[in-house]
Amino acid sequence: MNWFLFNPGDFAVAFLSVLLEGIPFLLLGSLISGVVDAFVSPERLSRILPRNPVSAVIISAGLGLLFPMCECGSVVVIRRFLRKGLPVGCAVSYMLGAPIVSPIVALSTYAAFRGQHPLEMTCLRLGLGFLIAVIVGLILQQIPAQSIMQTGITPEAVPAQGREGLRIASFSEAQQSLESSLGSRLQKAIYSAATDFLDVAVFFIIGAAITSLLGTAVQRSVLEPLASNPLLAIISLMLMAIALALCSTTDAFIAATSFPSFPMTAKLAFLVFGAMFDLKLYWLYGLIFKRKVVILLGLSLFVGIALICWRLNALGF
Repeated sequence: MNWFLFNPGDFAVAFLSVLLEGIPFLLLGSLISGVVDAFVSPERLSRILPRNPVSAVIISAGLGLLFPMCECGSVVVIRRFLRKGLPVGCAVSYMLGAPIVSPIVALSTYAAFRGQHPLEMTCLRLGLGFLIAVIVGLILQQIPAQSIMQTGITPEAVPAQGREGLRIASFSEAQQSLESSLGSRLQKAIYSAATDFLDVAVFFIIGAAITSLLGTAVQRSVLEPLASNPLLAIISLMLMAIALALCSTTDAFIAATSFPSFPMTAKLAFLVFGAMFDLKLYWLYGLIFKRKVVILLGLSLFVGIALICWRLNALGF
């Protein structure tokens, strides 16, 4: 039996449908990510967080609802926040949670899974992403920062004379500084949004092409042995998430359209794990954490998410 039958027309229709549905969410997510990168300072974030370290980690995991970021942007921003003194547990919980616990991701997931229990999938994705982010943040909070972070990721000291200078600045100087700062921040927001969009769009286009090829050219009978076994289905889609390296604002469209015979829990694992760890994030996490910590983080996330989704499948989800 011929397992691969490529039809250019079917491929073009599937590819363009995924692309046109996902690009608006990718653009919106990039714009919001750029604004957060430019206007949300570590000091402002610290004022939002409670003093209790456990509560601070829990709140940090849900801050994506206020300050949504894609996974690529969150790593860059968190690296800067760590240098400004944000606690490691809070930084990690935000880094893992923001790409999932986000209004953009909620909207895109609901839109992608129309006709496939969209509300349940959206709630499960955001809830599981939040839970995993809190657990990992609480664990890493107990470990000395210097033992897990790269050298140079340390809080920057603010000179005392700099603080004093701010107090004695005249009104006109402060106004000029504010205007200059606003203009530069707007430029930074636009630049950051454009960079994120172009970087992530490449992965999204490649992912859309691969999944459209799988959906139109590969015979369903080839995938049936994987799809019919819940654990194998979960593991195979999580491995697919690592390889495709999609953005969390668009991956739901690929999960919903490209794997129709796979159980919902396998798609859930694809969506949660892919937003927390993939090939691009493996290298990006290395900017913050030591390489052995990145590998251990990836393995822990893989095993933990796979087991949770497998258990959810056994419970009938």
